[in-house]
Amino acid sequence: MHIHNLIQRYPALAGCQSDIAAAAGMLIDCFAGGGKLLVCGNGGSAADADHIVGELMKAFLLPRRLPDAEIQALQKLDEDGAWLAATLERGLPAVSLCAHSALMTAVANDRTAETIFAQQVTALGCPGDVLMTISTSGNSRNCVLAAKMAKLRDLRVIALTGAKESRLSAAADVCIRVPETETYKVQEMHLPVYHALCAQIEAHFFGE
Repeated sequence: MHIHNLIQRYPALAGCQSDIAAAAGMLIDCFAGGGKLLVCGNGGSAADADHIVGELMKAFLLPRRLPDAEIQALQKLDEDGAWLAATLERGLPAVSLCAHSALMTAVANDRTAETIFAQQVTALGCPGDVLMTISTSGNSRNCVLAAKMAKLRDLRVIALTGAKESRLSAAADVCIRVPETETYKVQEMHLPVYHALCAQIEAHFFGE
């Protein structure tokens, strides 16, 4: 539904529809199997990585009431427990690899900035997880190296890139190549794509 609506609103993305649907299916399988999403990118794409995590870890378009058993257990604790029961929402486990400034600067200083994401995949990635790499060129070396490490660790890889074939389009299991090549235009197309992905996933797990 959400992917269909995306294409209606952004007809230029029609050529990406099957890849967007494949990415949504991959993420649904990941979360259903107890896995997590790792997301990385540089500059504006780093902000997109944080944005995606924000849409997944709490309610986006739908309410996400805690399971009844958890609500009842919290309500039995004390006033704080009752307040948490009424306030907390269910989330889907996602981590932005762009959010750990101390770690990233330590890796960049002690080793090289090219491995700031691959190092985190090495420590956090588990079989069944998904790595999403966001790169307007598709050739950002730190994203490419993270994808290589992810494949070694049996993670699936989704790439969001611009229109051109790239190192990430070759390395990823699914690559959503939006039909733009100029950096800011690619980023403008990435946002509605990942919003549709987040909405589709949320509807699967939390819709009626």
